[in-house]
Amino acid sequence: MIDYAAMPIEDAALTGMALAVHAAQRPHEFAVADQHGRSLSWVEFNAEINRLARYFRSLGLGRDDGVALLCRNRVEFVVVFMAVLRAGLRGTPINWHLTPEEVGYIVDNCDAKIFVADSLFAEQCTFVARECQTLQELISIGGALDGFDDLAALMAEQSPDNLEQPQHGTTMLYTSGTTGHPKGVYRKDQPPVMPDTSPDAFDRASVSLCTGPAYHAAPLAIDILGPLVSGCALVLMDKWEPLRCLELIQEHRVTHCHMVATMFHRLLQLDEPVRQQFDVTSVRRLVHGAAPCPVHVKRQMIDWFGPVIYEYYAATEGSNGFLIDSHEWLRKPGSVGRPDPSLDNRLFDDDGADVPQGEVGTLYMRAPTVGRFEYYKDDGKTQSSYRGDYFTLGDMGYFDEDGYFFLTGRSAELIISGGVNIYPSEVDAAVLQHPAVSDVCSIGVPNDDWGEEVKSVVQLNAGYAPSDELAAELIGFTENLLARFKRPKSIDFVDDLPRLPTGKIKRRIVREPYWAGRDRSI
Repeated sequence: MIDYAAMPIEDAALTGMALAVHAAQRPHEFAVADQHGRSLSWVEFNAEINRLARYFRSLGLGRDDGVALLCRNRVEFVVVFMAVLRAGLRGTPINWHLTPEEVGYIVDNCDAKIFVADSLFAEQCTFVARECQTLQELISIGGALDGFDDLAALMAEQSPDNLEQPQHGTTMLYTSGTTGHPKGVYRKDQPPVMPDTSPDAFDRASVSLCTGPAYHAAPLAIDILGPLVSGCALVLMDKWEPLRCLELIQEHRVTHCHMVATMFHRLLQLDEPVRQQFDVTSVRRLVHGAAPCPVHVKRQMIDWFGPVIYEYYAATEGSNGFLIDSHEWLRKPGSVGRPDPSLDNRLFDDDGADVPQGEVGTLYMRAPTVGRFEYYKDDGKTQSSYRGDYFTLGDMGYFDEDGYFFLTGRSAELIISGGVNIYPSEVDAAVLQHPAVSDVCSIGVPNDDWGEEVKSVVQLNAGYAPSDELAAELIGFTENLLARFKRPKSIDFVDDLPRLPTGKIKRRIVREPYWAGRDRSI
């Protein structure tokens, strides 16, 4: 019998058993809770993982067999995912905002043998049960579904004891699919999630708050897997709402969490007296990324929370990205960090030539030698993303004289007016500073003389109403913030901007109606 209480945490993490160490060393301390009334200690949490991992093993599944998971932010999501890793399988969490057909596509494409689903998503589940014929097992969470076995009942039949021969499993996440079908990001030799043992990372009092959807790469890695392996307790927030977020931070003395820029906007839109009711001094690390954050917004967040805000730039596809803390960022506002030169991030132009310091190019990151990604069953897409040993997501930016990187946008989002490049995130950041603006998406729209011109599509704060006068005021507001050619030529108002579940605006969706019926879309 393995003595997990005495095992070094790094050794246990190699086989997906890090949580067994925490269960042995601190069995009755709080481990994980959700907003649906479930709360587990480490020993209870570890036992549930063992029960489900044993059930997966009983089905005769082998190394790298796929398990697809469709589940909201609840304790069962984490139990299923950690059991997949412990049993040596390949886990694919699915975006539950997708249509039944889109969910079915991913279940088929990832070659899932098991589909585990929250009963809340009955429409998607019914479609998968009917159309995905290669599945060996259908399992429901939280309620009955026709043709599905109940998760709790299956687990009750299994032993809670630690597995005798645990294996290291893997994850395969799917891209958001801005064009065509989403793609599975597959790594045949994916390294395990290791604990963060740095002095200022986690301790036994640490609590992570998962504010975003658990199926998304950033919350899964930053809020869930990394903290849990490191012994940090976890609170799952099912639906993000600014007041509820502050309540949970205060109630659980949250020390670590991940947010996106939209969440910052919404928090700052709360009245100052409301914000001051909540104690956020427990927060030691607030990580944000996924979309650019306007400089004035981030300054306000640092003023409020203190210099505990870290920004990252990274990719589902892996590799070493960028990270910048509050102190560095205040010296270099707008930057996403200065990578170690050994990481060898490069900027190339369209011809594959290196771009000089200070000029904008497409960012390529060196792919890791072990665990290099490929798009599952899509060699063409994989090859188009690589240039030798480097890969790109199509993001553009520049390095300044001190080696700090500044994002300017995506190549697919670039506005080209009269042959001049305009980066929509820069326009957004200017328009957002007006007190009437809740959020904004700047795009290029057709112009017969210039090819494109800048339009800002604006979502207003409460108390403001769309009008021609307000549109003119917003355009005039940017005069001291943007060069003339970058300023929006027109403003449209909308009630809501289309977003990914992470809160990131779908700029392509905003742009499409303005190019409808055109032979080309620049």
